[in-house]
Amino acid sequence: MSKAADSGKTDTEQTSSVEQYLVKDPERFALNLARMVEQAGKAASAWVEPRERGEIRDSVSEPMADMVKTFSKLTEYWLSDPSRALEAQTRLLSAYMNVWANAIQRMRTGEETAPPPLSPAPVEPEKGDKRFQDPEWGRNAFFDFLKQTYLVTTRWANDLVEQAEGLDEHTRHKANFYVKQVSNAISPSNFILTNPELFRETVASNGENLVRGMKMLAEDIQAGHGDLKLRQADSSQFEVGRNMATTPGKVVGRSDVAEIIQYSPATETVLKRPLLICPPWINKFYILDLNPQKSFIRWAVEQGHTVFVISWINPDERHGLKDWEAYIREGLQYGLDTVQTATGEHEVNVIGYCVGGTLLAAALALLAQEGDDRIRSATFFTTQVDFTFAGDLKVFVDEDQIAALERAMRGKGYLEGNKMATAFNMLRSGDLIWPYVVNNYMRGKDPLPFDLLYWNSDSTRMTAANHSFYLRNCYLQNNLSQGRMELAGRTVSLHDIMIPVYNLAAREDHIAPALSVFLGCKYFGGPVEFVMAGSGHIAGVVNPPAQNKYQYWTGGEPTGDFTEWTAKAAENMGSWWPHWQNWITRQDDTRVAARKPGERTPILDDAPGTYVRVRV
Repeated sequence: MSKAADSGKTDTEQTSSVEQYLVKDPERFALNLARMVEQAGKAASAWVEPRERGEIRDSVSEPMADMVKTFSKLTEYWLSDPSRALEAQTRLLSAYMNVWANAIQRMRTGEETAPPPLSPAPVEPEKGDKRFQDPEWGRNAFFDFLKQTYLVTTRWANDLVEQAEGLDEHTRHKANFYVKQVSNAISPSNFILTNPELFRETVASNGENLVRGMKMLAEDIQAGHGDLKLRQADSSQFEVGRNMATTPGKVVGRSDVAEIIQYSPATETVLKRPLLICPPWINKFYILDLNPQKSFIRWAVEQGHTVFVISWINPDERHGLKDWEAYIREGLQYGLDTVQTATGEHEVNVIGYCVGGTLLAAALALLAQEGDDRIRSATFFTTQVDFTFAGDLKVFVDEDQIAALERAMRGKGYLEGNKMATAFNMLRSGDLIWPYVVNNYMRGKDPLPFDLLYWNSDSTRMTAANHSFYLRNCYLQNNLSQGRMELAGRTVSLHDIMIPVYNLAAREDHIAPALSVFLGCKYFGGPVEFVMAGSGHIAGVVNPPAQNKYQYWTGGEPTGDFTEWTAKAAENMGSWWPHWQNWITRQDDTRVAARKPGERTPILDDAPGTYVRVRV
């Protein structure tokens, strides 16, 4: 009896299973490999040429050195005790033996079988892991072996970090982060010969996918001026001002660091208090105006707000010395002046998003000391004012890393936009980096058009003085919440902020963790309404009521233990936007005749203005 019959498979089934990995047209395959090498040479040239001209100074060695230093501390713990090291090695070896035993069992039977009694079950990916969805990862003994070996190794590495005693929390945090980055990078799903789906596509197309992929790689390095600008969306489908950031309005103010946009009314009467939005300068403001269906700005206008938005400059060499005080004076305070001139109103409601909210909080503390009382309510979207539990971005912040970053910024006076974009992508590299590396450069397929990812890739630079101040005063020294931050010759305190605050966190936020936002509530001097939205840093905020997605939690005072607050909080289905609208009208619901841009100020440009269109 044949082996195929023993395994329960026909000869035809076994042949077809093997044939899908065999090259059908060797001559065409070889030709495409040559074309791939040609395109790879263009990619290499795009990478090398700006370095030869001295336009780029690589700083890869600095983060690599930090990773090596972190892993060295971890290794010291495990090697300092021979018995402990032996125990760790034994655990890994035992896990490998279990994988090997399962593989031998598969080879004997030729198919998936249940493990023998009392033997460990095969290792399976975590729920939601999209890397191993192809049936061949379980059906084919070779790919199943690769998958299980990878999962065993990476979980063992994670355990080494978690079980290492005596590591300070910052080192443990960095070790966890770096292990995750390495684990995501070495996944067998990222390589042609170890990914069954990639292998089949390469064979089926005789390598044409690799030609397309290398061509895209060369284009993306050229687009990044010598660095890889990973494309995450089909950018040809989007244009700011055409089908993104389309809410009607006018630019009514312009300073060295900000344009002020006033949006046209959509109601006959509006709330007496205008609304000024202070977005992060790390990204562009139109995350709040992606399209008419997702636009918070358009929705707020429809609720009767006279909406103004700060559109930050995409800085260059001229702006290197613009620090936090400059962004407060020439951005936020200039915005308040413009709003007052445009509306004649002294009292204003203000929203700050992410680092724009952190700047707003610092500005409120400064303005309180200076007697500027125009802001009468403050709303914070996923904003940290205390950085004790600031999430994975803290991995990049210690004295050595900040000093290296400052040296890198010193020459041009700014941080390149792709550097910060890469850092944010690394926080979710399994979702935002490696799937696109595989799709673009190995499968040779264009990414799908996706407005959110187009915005995500529309990077902004950061001035050297601004970024250094932010990293040192917030992430490194936590000066803002501790009352040590110095601005304009004053030491500012959040306790001086006595106005009502609406503080929104997002439950799955990896940039401004909900715990961090919650703990920040106690530093404000006035009443705080704490709300936790479902989803993450973007989707938790940009959640229009019409979509009826996610949920939000409301409860009592944001004091005590965060877990206890969450357990007692009321869960409300849908968007938090109407809840915020009810809160803002409780502060003052007086209405006046609608105001149009240009009635009291000159019109400089149509929305969304010129600053937002500058790309890097």
